[in-house]
Amino acid sequence: MMMNNMMVGYGFSHWLIFVIMAALILYPIGRILGRIGLSPFWSVVALIPFFNLIGLWVLAFTQWPRRLYG
Repeated sequence: MMMNNMMVGYGFSHWLIFVIMAALILYPIGRILGRIGLSPFWSVVALIPFFNLIGLWVLAFTQWPRRLYG
């Protein structure tokens, strides 16, 4: 019986799509964090289950800097 190669593991196309999707998620999160004075590297927390919810709640109740326009 011949085993299907797609069932064995993740191929190159899977990892390529994962990297593209991760970049599409992490880049805007990093930009937002940079604008409020936090390190953009904290955006990696968004990829870790459960910690992303904690990070979202911390972000929601963090004092954001006020910008005055005009």
